[in-house]
Amino acid sequence: MAHAIAGCGVVVAWHCPQLPASPAQALALANTIIESACNTGTDPRTELTLIGSSLGGYYATCLAEQWQCHAAVLNPVVNAARDLASQVGEHRQYHSDEPFVFLPEYVDELKAMAVTTLADPRRYYLLATTGDEVLDWREMSRWYAGSQGRIVQGSDHGISDFAKWLPDVLAFALGQPQTDTQRA
Repeated sequence: MAHAIAGCGVVVAWHCPQLPASPAQALALANTIIESACNTGTDPRTELTLIGSSLGGYYATCLAEQWQCHAAVLNPVVNAARDLASQVGEHRQYHSDEPFVFLPEYVDELKAMAVTTLADPRRYYLLATTGDEVLDWREMSRWYAGSQGRIVQGSDHGISDFAKWLPDVLAFALGQPQTDTQRA
């Protein structure tokens, strides 16, 4: 994603921080980055697009509702408190293999930040895969009904064929017209 954005021919601010395990701390960090952008004149409603996958999609949705900005969500968690309650314990970070602990109170943090309805689904781009082995694409499709995006037949939770869909996600993030956008 960073490489694609760097090569898109448009000057954009790109942030991809390593988020803490605590959902409340993760949102606080993201809010600090967004506030900093707003302090330099960025209007989040027209100049900010958040992109998140899985739990990051949940966070992007929470933040997009708060800041009234756009968000591209990739196989997003819809009900994080429910889906992650069984994940309390020690895990390994995806990119570094460093250990982290998902604490029981994090489930409460996820519940406290839950969005009850999308104010404007048109601000969202959903990329959901029917082969997601972790989350139900149908639940994603219902939750993000009215959004832009596509339902991909097959693939997996990590969207191993993401390079194929990256141009659509990038076009949405940059506010460019969508082509051949399909929703099931």
